[in-house]
Amino acid sequence: MRMKKATGFTLLELMIVVMVIAILAALAVYNYSRYGFRSRRVDGQNLAATVAAAEERYYTNFNQYTSSITGAAPGGLGFSTANSDRGYYSAAVALGTGNLTYTITVTPQGTQAKDQCKNLTFDNTQTKAFSGDQSNGNCW
Repeated sequence: MRMKKATGFTLLELMIVVMVIAILAALAVYNYSRYGFRSRRVDGQNLAATVAAAEERYYTNFNQYTSSITGAAPGGLGFSTANSDRGYYSAAVALGTGNLTYTITVTPQGTQAKDQCKNLTFDNTQTKAFSGDQSNGNCW
């Protein structure tokens, strides 16, 4: 009598397949999160540009800049909050000598706090900078 050859997969073969799938999933999640940081960074860039435009309007009217983002003029830029539209960044303004220069710093909040670019800065000479590194795409 002939014995039939067993068909199917061994436990070792199944475990190897599971390990390969786990490695591929880990790589996919990591790359997707990096993409998320880059796409949410636009929220901070837009906040810096919006505050800078408001600072220039304020300067046109009062011949100086202000450090108050919230509140009505004179004294404030008229924003209801210093946070970005989607809440991923918060802005602060530092004034220079005689309130004739400013530097806007947008700080990542919540899930965006782990972004490698860290704080984004923008000043009255339109100089853009960041406090982290650009290993996850251009910060500006």
